[in-house]
Amino acid sequence: LLTEHVEGDVHIMKCAACTGLGIAYAGTAREDVMELLIPVVEGTDGEMEASEEELSHSHTRYLCLGLGLLFLGQMEKADAMIEALRTIEHKISKYAVVVLETCAYAGSGNVLKVQEMLHQCAEHLTEDAEHQMAAVIGLGLITMGEDVGAEMALRSFDHLLHYCEPPIKRAVPLALAVLHVSNPDFAVIDQLSRLSHDPDTEIAQNAILGLGITSAGTNNSRVAGLLRQLSEFYSKDAGHVFCVRIAQGLLHMGKGLLTINPFHSDRSLLNGPALGGILVLLHSCLDLKATLLDKTHYLLYYLTCAMNPRMLVTVDEDMSWRPVTVRVGQAVETVGQAGKPKRITGFQTHQSPVLLGVKERAELGTEEVLAVSSVLEGIVIVKDNPDFEAKES
Repeated sequence: LLTEHVEGDVHIMKCAACTGLGIAYAGTAREDVMELLIPVVEGTDGEMEASEEELSHSHTRYLCLGLGLLFLGQMEKADAMIEALRTIEHKISKYAVVVLETCAYAGSGNVLKVQEMLHQCAEHLTEDAEHQMAAVIGLGLITMGEDVGAEMALRSFDHLLHYCEPPIKRAVPLALAVLHVSNPDFAVIDQLSRLSHDPDTEIAQNAILGLGITSAGTNNSRVAGLLRQLSEFYSKDAGHVFCVRIAQGLLHMGKGLLTINPFHSDRSLLNGPALGGILVLLHSCLDLKATLLDKTHYLLYYLTCAMNPRMLVTVDEDMSWRPVTVRVGQAVETVGQAGKPKRITGFQTHQSPVLLGVKERAELGTEEVLAVSSVLEGIVIVKDNPDFEAKES
């Protein structure tokens, strides 16, 4: 269906078809789809060199991001490519290096890389500071998925807001959102709410979208109230209203049954395509006027790569639904503790299916059945426990 549009002459249809193929086959490494898309990248004359003017275009950031996503989580394997990027004689070189480095170390919590990114932010630049904005998002990206690192990053963001130039401040709401995807933490929502009234247009718009990302799919009533107030406050400003509507859509995504958090399996594994989809949105937000508020609003569709149901559904071995008693509570770290410590705290007992928050964990509340998988998330197959004996009343 999309092949004819990729090879067609209408520019907007070409872009949309490539986007559609990218979303449909994200993370599959399908050779046949690659063969279809590579000629588009090479261009008509087969030359892969960009002119000075093309490198200065706002959309060149996606070229850098595409390169970064190739090395997502690859750590040292990206070093040779980083050295190659440093040879480019254009300001985009710095941006590309930072994007590639942050993608390569995403979710690793690497302290040395965090220091490097903070070092990038230490320069006081008012223009040509795109690489600093990428470094701020990179801070969130490297420390995400690890509680101690995330708390330290939050403190660094406070310092950046106090002491740094406007370009860096504009990226802080997005970095806060990366650390709390679909996890509306009270303090973070508070911070974003303050930033959403900032006199700087871009900080305010990024904070509004940050509210949407942090609360995505949670139906959080506090965020819903804040966004309603913002839509009245900015009612005469089309750009702000657009951002508020997008944020409201994210908040009520799937009527509160979906999440866009890229971590799964008890927050221990990172889903590459999901993180890629979120990064496309975040890098678009670095220049909203030329991307989402201009003609490329369809880039929001990349978020679909990250959308996942957050229900726990129990089924029996022939895949028919089977309600089971489950306990849902806040996950507790039990690594290295002696004996059999409790893995959840403050739990409530429900019948499955149940909804799980980002930091919640579920356990079976009965010994009548055994779960086939060790992690209770998504669809879980349960079977009867052969050793179970019903208590005689």
